[in-house]
Amino acid sequence: MADSGVSRLAGLRKAAGYTQVAFVSDFVREAARLVIDASLSVRQLRRWESESPPPLPHPGQQAVLEAMFGLPLAEMGFDVPSHRHSTVERIGDDGEVKRRAFVTGSGAAVAATILPNQRGPRIGAGEVAAFRARLVELYTVDHRSGGIPAKAGAQRLEQHITRALSHSVYTSGVGRDLQTMLCEIACHRAWFGYDGGPPEEARAACMEAMTAAQLIDSPLLQVRALNTLSLLSVDAGRMWEAASAVEKAYGLARRAGAGPTVRLVVSLREASAATHSGDLSGARRALSRAVSYQGRTDADADVPKWARFAGPVEVDYATAAYYTREGQPARAVPFLRAAVAGLGGGYTRNTAWYRARLAQTLLDASEVEEACNEMAGVLDACGGVSSDRLRRRLHAFGEAVVHVDATPARDVIERIRETMRGGIR
Repeated sequence: MADSGVSRLAGLRKAAGYTQVAFVSDFVREAARLVIDASLSVRQLRRWESESPPPLPHPGQQAVLEAMFGLPLAEMGFDVPSHRHSTVERIGDDGEVKRRAFVTGSGAAVAATILPNQRGPRIGAGEVAAFRARLVELYTVDHRSGGIPAKAGAQRLEQHITRALSHSVYTSGVGRDLQTMLCEIACHRAWFGYDGGPPEEARAACMEAMTAAQLIDSPLLQVRALNTLSLLSVDAGRMWEAASAVEKAYGLARRAGAGPTVRLVVSLREASAATHSGDLSGARRALSRAVSYQGRTDADADVPKWARFAGPVEVDYATAAYYTREGQPARAVPFLRAAVAGLGGGYTRNTAWYRARLAQTLLDASEVEEACNEMAGVLDACGGVSSDRLRRRLHAFGEAVVHVDATPARDVIERIRETMRGGIR
């Protein structure tokens, strides 16, 4: 076969926007969809594209290649013996013209899947990486500044990716990456809504994320959405829904073969739902489960970014919530102190959340001066944070301390009012 024949396959691949690695990945996915026992390595693809003549694909590989490109194998630059001519070339009994028309039409349909809009700009691995970097940055904005500014960034990114999906040329692999990112953004928006409100938008984003995760068959992203739904359900007093979300998340985590870190997150949501519903025995079981999972996270090799926050800090925080619900705020205080001390740099919003909870718990334990000092520290640090949840915690502390006749209490009340007027939203 001539060199032009070799370049034909490479040209088809490049025209579809595939790198060699991306093509191999999509080949494997297509084989699975077709229920064909066929595999491909990058090394073999390179041989097909560079050797003259190239090795002939085996029949299973041939079927997948023809499905991906919508062309007979011979038109991809291979020397194909007559007994291996594509069945698609032999469909029908009414002559070559109609057979070729069928092949052309079939190829156009498949190409439309690979290249949805051939008139638009091409989206490839570089653009996907740029979108991914912006998605990762949302975590930083959320941790540093809160859910309100992060939600605005998520909405802008969602618009850009949606536009790319609707008006660009890309491979099916790139399309799946973009759809996965839209699902992740919906998960983000649900979490940002939990932090910054309004709750009905957060709940709608949760439902959108779960639907998207089902469409792309990502059980781990379904787990993520269900974790946030559980938190929102607790806030809304829908304890049965929170418990159902946790149970479903456990099942999906098992299906996905998730490691202990993801299961730790689910157990923490279980503990929260049980604690807030007053099921203290259930909360103790969930906390014991969380401690067990946490002890195994060091061996967790592949942790989704959204689950990487989970660790001893969150277990301590959940334990403190349990003791608070049990009516023992003094026992909760050491766990909250440990949680605050364990938060690393960059978690400005969470640090403010946790310290505000510590201040409230100290107040509940009748440690008024220490509680006011802790809240003063929160106010010193939270000026750049936009979080409706933090605002509610500051307001609750101010309402609780307003009847305390002490100078530290009066000072912190005034500072809370100033902060609510001019800073935190």
